[in-house]
Amino acid sequence: MKAINHSSLSTDSYTKAPKFATLTALAAACAMMLSVPVNAAETDSTASASTIAAVPSAMDSSRRVIRLAKPNANAAASTAQTDVAANMATANSTQQNNALPTGTQQSQPPLNAAQSAAVPQAPAVATPELTGTTRVYERGPMTATGIDLRGGQLSNIPTPQVQLSSVSFVPTVLVPQQQGLGTDKLDVSLLDDFIEDVSPNARHYPPNFPNRSQRHYTREKIKVLTEWIEPYAQSPNASYDVLLRAAKLNGMGRNLDLGSDYTVRGGKYVDRAIKIKSDSGEANFLYGMMLSEGGGFKEGQKYLDRAVSLGYTEAEQSLAQSDLLSDRRDNALERLRRLEQQVPNNAVIRQQIKLVEDGKFYIWDIPAPDIDVKPGA
Repeated sequence: MKAINHSSLSTDSYTKAPKFATLTALAAACAMMLSVPVNAAETDSTASASTIAAVPSAMDSSRRVIRLAKPNANAAASTAQTDVAANMATANSTQQNNALPTGTQQSQPPLNAAQSAAVPQAPAVATPELTGTTRVYERGPMTATGIDLRGGQLSNIPTPQVQLSSVSFVPTVLVPQQQGLGTDKLDVSLLDDFIEDVSPNARHYPPNFPNRSQRHYTREKIKVLTEWIEPYAQSPNASYDVLLRAAKLNGMGRNLDLGSDYTVRGGKYVDRAIKIKSDSGEANFLYGMMLSEGGGFKEGQKYLDRAVSLGYTEAEQSLAQSDLLSDRRDNALERLRRLEQQVPNNAVIRQQIKLVEDGKFYIWDIPAPDIDVKPGA
């Protein structure tokens, strides 16, 4: 059996080891060089993010600063070169370590001051400098009414144009809330304006509206206004002016079929108003009209006669309506013709005479003037 030469095996192993280590070191160096662009890009993006975050977002409301910030290109390039040098130094160190036999430690003598200065040191990463421009937003010229958009930095903005149409003014009407002197006042300006507009359409039964929309809007607004005036009218010491307006609203609500509550409240409020001011032709007319148009012809006639004696023309028309519904057509026609002579300029009376002559039973069933009640107003 041939003896094995241990010295030759040991020599071969030391010969092959440097070749294998050299190949390993070259592969590591190639991988590191390929990763240099990636490292440089990461450094660039990191620097950009930190730089943008450091830019102030705003100043005060009068001078806003808009800064276009980006990292210095030279600083980014030097950062990339530093990374390449560091990677090459690491590769060389790895190659030298792999070239040594297994179990052998690399021993290096200590460096003196001159040698330490000769060894290249990795430079510190410099903070990228901001480059770009700064734009400051300046206010436009001030005028008495604000900023004039036509002469400032917003020249491309079209000049606002405003047009007003259908402008109307409602006279202010203040009435006392309670009876007696020194009471607080209640502003009924919009309430009186609404009552004046819709009375020709909803004051008598049957109500007459140009379309269903106007009827619906009137109903809804009567609900709102009645709810508003109700607390004042319920007061035991409510004034005549408050009670009369509450009676008018509830009477129109009854004609528009809003419920029996409106009928009860309307009669109660107008009765209290007559007790406060018995010589009011309007209050006597309202009460007599509500009673007679609700079927109480005898009960309502005395209040209507009282209103006629006080010079209230519309009470005569309500008496004619009461005669017509009581099968006294001739009396109704005679009353209306006599009233036409007293008020020759009243076109409504002529239309009512024509209705009676044609055999109709409701003298208020005539085309009412057009109205324009706004939804939600």
